[in-house]
Amino acid sequence: MNACLVGIWLWLPLLFTWLSPEVSSSWWYMRATSGSSRVMCDNVPGLVSHQRQLCHRHPDVMRAIGLGVTEWTMECQHQFRQHRWNCNTLDRDHSLFGRVLLRSSRESAFVYAISSAGVVFAITRACSQGELKSCSCDPKKKGTAKDNKGTFDWGGCSDNIDYGIKFARAFVDAKERKGKDARALMNLHNNRAGRKAVKRFLKQECKCHGVSGSCTLRTCWLAMADFRKTGNYLWRKYNGAIQVVMNQDGTGFTVANKRFKKPTKNDLVYFENSPDYCIRDRDAGSLGTAGRVCNLTSRGMDSCEVMCCGRGYDTSHITRKTKCECKFHWCCAVRCQDCVEALDVHTCKAPKSPDWAAPT
Repeated sequence: MNACLVGIWLWLPLLFTWLSPEVSSSWWYMRATSGSSRVMCDNVPGLVSHQRQLCHRHPDVMRAIGLGVTEWTMECQHQFRQHRWNCNTLDRDHSLFGRVLLRSSRESAFVYAISSAGVVFAITRACSQGELKSCSCDPKKKGTAKDNKGTFDWGGCSDNIDYGIKFARAFVDAKERKGKDARALMNLHNNRAGRKAVKRFLKQECKCHGVSGSCTLRTCWLAMADFRKTGNYLWRKYNGAIQVVMNQDGTGFTVANKRFKKPTKNDLVYFENSPDYCIRDRDAGSLGTAGRVCNLTSRGMDSCEVMCCGRGYDTSHITRKTKCECKFHWCCAVRCQDCVEALDVHTCKAPKSPDWAAPT
């Protein structure tokens, strides 16, 4: 009887997750919404009241967030370009990614983290470029300071990342804070990990002043690194994501496998294992890999064996024009020849079963 009770306790957290309401971050749909701020705020479905208030109050910030959606989705697609699930978006779907993110998987963890990071990056950049009324350069970076190279003066325009993080937390987390279920806590954790990732790559840049660049005086400022660094970092965190279950009082997580370490605030967490994404499955939101290009010589995730899930591949012989034999001519032009290149393109075969997996 005791063993039975222990088993029930172990399964309860996952049961709560499966019974949670379906989730979607509707603010992601801001990428596809145009027009005035009032039109945008009133027509993005699923925003909670606090998000709509911020939207009406800060239309310039919302435009920056909308532009940022394109940037972080492209980064997501770059990171997953060689995987079966390639972060493909559905333009007419209000959740942007369809049903695939209803599962509390490590892919969901990555998307929530990269989207939260993208908001921080977009807002902070807009602040520094003078595009927002509510913020500008970091007002705290003034006067004189010291580092391991000596004394310097704060100057230029330091990126106001604290404002970006504060606004991102208020806007992005608003919907999750209304929920009390396990998925909401998972999303909040991964949102925070994404915000912290951007700040991790804030770097100090300096300019020297003095005779012949002697650097007797330095002017420095803080600048965000290229968003690719944040994407690469979160990709590593995705690969090392930690599977968790809710603790018994429903206030936090514990690792699903006791052999693994407890997740830190920088780690990504997830509840459910991912599907294999091999075939089109309407319920799982998987588009499958039929027709995807694979690499015949690779031994990684983009290999034809892995990408095509053992179904085999078709080979097409194509030619394409490329620039070759380029030479520099004084002054100042580069002239190239047009060359024709022949190559083989390998694409995954479709499964022999019906196009969409039917539930049994």
